[in-house]
Amino acid sequence: MYNLTLGILAHVDAGKTTLSEALLYTSGAIRAAGRVDHGDAFLDTDAMEKERGITIFAKQAVLSLGRYAVTLLDTPGHADFSAETERTLDVLDYAVLCVSGSEGVQSHTRTLMRLLERYHVPVFIFVNKMDQPGTDKARLLAELQKEFGGECVDFSAVDSAEWLEETASCDETLMNTYLETGMFSHEAAAEAIRGRKLFPCCFGSALKLDGIQEFAGTMAEFFRVPVFGESFGAKVFKVSRDEQGIRLTHMKITGGSLKVRDVLKGTDRRGAPWEEKVSQLRVYNGARFEAVNEAACGTVCAAAGLTHSWQGEGLGACEDAPVPFLKPVLHYQLLLPPETDAALLYPKLTQLEDEDPEVTFVWKKALREIDVEVMGEVQTEILTAQIRSRFGTEAAFGKGTVLYKETITDTVEGVGHYEPLRHYAEVHLLMEPAGPGSGLLYGTDCSEDILAVNWQKLVLTHLKEREFPGVLTGSPVTDMKITLVTGRASVKHTEGGDFREATYRAVRQGLMQAHSVLLEPLYEYRLEVPSSCVGRAMNDLQKMAGQEGEFIQNGDTAIFTGKAPVVEMQDYYREVNAYSGGAGRLSLAFCGYGRCHNEEEVCASAGYDPREDAENPSCSVFCGHGAAYIVPWDEVTSHMHLENVYRPASAIQERTGVPVNMAVPVRHFNDWIDPDEVDAILSKTSSSNRKERGEKGGKWRYSRNLQGAKAPEGGKPAAPPAKRTVYADRRDEMLLVDGYNVIFAWEGLSSLAAENIDAARGKLLDILSNYQGMKHCGLIAVFDAYRIKEHPVEAYQYHNIEVVYTKTAQTADAYIEKFAYENKGKYRITVVTSDGLEQIIIRSQGCALLSSRDFEESVRLENERMREYLESMHE
Repeated sequence: MYNLTLGILAHVDAGKTTLSEALLYTSGAIRAAGRVDHGDAFLDTDAMEKERGITIFAKQAVLSLGRYAVTLLDTPGHADFSAETERTLDVLDYAVLCVSGSEGVQSHTRTLMRLLERYHVPVFIFVNKMDQPGTDKARLLAELQKEFGGECVDFSAVDSAEWLEETASCDETLMNTYLETGMFSHEAAAEAIRGRKLFPCCFGSALKLDGIQEFAGTMAEFFRVPVFGESFGAKVFKVSRDEQGIRLTHMKITGGSLKVRDVLKGTDRRGAPWEEKVSQLRVYNGARFEAVNEAACGTVCAAAGLTHSWQGEGLGACEDAPVPFLKPVLHYQLLLPPETDAALLYPKLTQLEDEDPEVTFVWKKALREIDVEVMGEVQTEILTAQIRSRFGTEAAFGKGTVLYKETITDTVEGVGHYEPLRHYAEVHLLMEPAGPGSGLLYGTDCSEDILAVNWQKLVLTHLKEREFPGVLTGSPVTDMKITLVTGRASVKHTEGGDFREATYRAVRQGLMQAHSVLLEPLYEYRLEVPSSCVGRAMNDLQKMAGQEGEFIQNGDTAIFTGKAPVVEMQDYYREVNAYSGGAGRLSLAFCGYGRCHNEEEVCASAGYDPREDAENPSCSVFCGHGAAYIVPWDEVTSHMHLENVYRPASAIQERTGVPVNMAVPVRHFNDWIDPDEVDAILSKTSSSNRKERGEKGGKWRYSRNLQGAKAPEGGKPAAPPAKRTVYADRRDEMLLVDGYNVIFAWEGLSSLAAENIDAARGKLLDILSNYQGMKHCGLIAVFDAYRIKEHPVEAYQYHNIEVVYTKTAQTADAYIEKFAYENKGKYRITVVTSDGLEQIIIRSQGCALLSSRDFEESVRLENERMREYLESMHE
C-alpha cells in the first residue's frame, strides 16, 4: 500500500462532508454513512459542529482506494473558516473539489480553486446533488470549463472516443501521442492530472451514494505515488489541544520517518531556535486515534511534546509553507464581564491564537482592552463558545469594523540611529512597493565588509518579529519589500537591543517620508435576484463601490458578479432577503485587498497622528557632549554617520542633465571613519604591534558625529574636537572625465584595454569612485556610444559617481561641451581630457582643465595623502 493524502474542499452546503461519509462507507472504512443534519457524521465530531451542522475544524480519516492507503482530510466549507482549509493545502497530494449541482460554481468555489493553484495541488472535481430537480450535466460541465478552463473533462466514460479527444486537447504530450497512435495510456493521463493540466470531472449524489463507487474507482485508477525524500522532513499544518489540554502538532511526514522520543529542531515565529522531544505519536481516524511508535513517509500524524511548533513550519529537510493568502478582515472589541480581569485572560487567549493563527488577539495595555481580528461574524460565535468552554468566561463582541492595511507607492530609504551613551547602531533600509497580496518581503544588499553578517541577520530578525503600523490610520503595513542596504555597529558599544531600536526607527522614518495609501479588504460577490429586483440590485452595487464583473440573465433570475469592499457588503445579505422576499441569494468570498474607496473619510475617522505614537517613534537618538539627544525624522538624514545609499532618479538627472526613468542605489564614502573601523584596519597592518598612545595610555577618541565628542572613560565630557577632515566637502565642484581619453592615456589602463575594454572601463570607474570619496566633489565619467545604432543617451549611478554613455552620433566631447555651457554658473567645472581641440573649447566656457596625465598624478597624490592620514590617526 502507498500512502496518499487527499483533501475534500467545497463551498458551504455543497455536500462536502456527505461526500466524505460516502467515500468512507463505500471503501469499507465505516459501517454506515452518517449525516450532517442528523449530527452523526463520522468526521464532524466537535459539539459545536454537531450543533450548527457545519464543519469548523479540519478532521482526518483513513480509507483504502485500490493500492493506496489514503488519509482523507475533510475541511471547513464556510468562508469564515477558510483559513483552516488553506492550512491543509500544503500537505495534500490530491484534492477533491466538491461543487453543488443545484447551485453551480459559487464565489467561494473560485477562491478554493485559486488556492489549489497557488499550492500546486492536482484536482478531481465531483459535482454533487445531481439528484435534485433542474440539474443539467451538460450545462454544469460547460460552466466548469468556463470558470476553470478546458482542462475540466468529463470522466464518466473513460477510454471512449470523445473522452480521448477531449483529454488529449488538454496537454501537448497527450495530443502528440493521440495524433500518432489514436490513443494514449492511463499513465500518461495520470501524469497530466498530477501536473494540473487535466481536471477529471465526475457527477453523482453523495447522499444517495449515486456515482460514488465510480468516482472512487476513477481516483484509484489515476492516482500516482508521490515522491518522498530519504532525509527526514515534515510539514506542520495544524496545532490543536485534546480534551486533557495536551498540545498536538499535526504534520505530514514528507521524507524519512519519525519515531517517538526523536528530537526535533526548528525556529519559532520570531526566529528563535527550539529543540524538543516527541513524547507521543498519534494517527487519528475520526475522533479516535492509534498511538504508534513510528510514522513513515506520507503519514499524517499528531505529535505530542512540542510546544514551539507552528502551523506552516517545515521541519527537517522541509521548507516553511508560503505566507497564507487568506487574512482576517474584521476587527472587534472583546467585551468581558466586570469581574473578569482582561490582563489575566489575555495570556490564556493566546492558546486559541496558537491553534488558529488567523485569529489575532491584540492587548491594548493603555485601555486594558482586548481586540480580536477574525474572518467573519460566524467565527465570533465559535470563539464565544470556545472562551466559555475553555476558560469559563462569558465573552461577547462589540460592533465589528473592517481591518484596513496600508502600503507605499514610492521608493524611499528609511534610516534609524540609536546611540544613547555606551550604545550604538545605525540601519538604512530600502523600502519599495511590492505586488498586491505579496505581504512583507525582506532581503539584504549590504556588504559584510560594511556590516558583519551576524548584525545583518539580527536586523532581518527584528524586521520579521512584529507588524509595523502605517502612518495614515496605524493599520498594519503590507505589500512592501524591505532591503537592508547599509548599517554600522561599534565593536565596543553595540548590543543586540540597539539594532532592534535602530531597525524599528528606520522603518518608521521611511514610512513618514513615503507616500502611503490605505487598503481595504474586498469580497468577490455573486448576487442572484429575481428579474424584478434588477434595478434595486444595480443601484445598491453602484452605491457600495462595487466593481462589476458579469451580468447574466438566466430566465427569471439575474446574476451579478464582481468585487466590492467588505465594509459595504458584510451586512448586505439582510437587505437582499428583505427586498427580494427571500428569493435572492448572496455569496461572498474574500479576494484580497485593494485601494480604499473612501480613504479620506476613514483616515479622518481614525484620527491617528503618527507623531504622537510614542510606541512607534520615527526619530533617532544621537550622542553629543556625553549625553543623548533626539533628532526628528525629517532632519535625521543629515545627522546619519552613513550617507544614503538610495538616490532618486531626479537627483541623477539634475547632475547629468540626462532623463532617468528609475531611481538608482548609490554607495557613498564618509567624511568620517568610525574609530573602531580605523582600529580594525590598522590592526591588520605591519604597524599593528605599536603601543597605542593617547591620554593615560588609552586609545585616541573622537566623535562619531560632528556635534560633540564622547568623554574618555572616567573623565568629563570633552569639547567638540576640531574637525580633522583631511578632505573638505566640495559638492559645488564638478569633475567631468572623458573616459576613453583617460583609458588610452594611462599606460596600465591602455594595456588592459588591449585585452579587454570592458575590464579597463570597470577599473577606471573604480579608480574614479575612490577618488571622489577622497575629493568629495561631483564626478561624471563620460563614454562615447555614438557608434552604436539607435543608442539613446544613458545615465546611471556607479557607487558614488555618475556614468554617462552618449547617444548615437554624439561624442563624449560634444556632451562635455554642452554640459559645461549649461552648468557653468551652477558648478565650478573641471574637465579631464588630453584632446587639444576640446581643451580650447572648454577654456572658452571658463572651465578648468586637467590633462589625462596630470589627472593620473593627482590620483596618485590623493592616494598617498589618504595613506598618510590613516597612519597619522594611529600615531
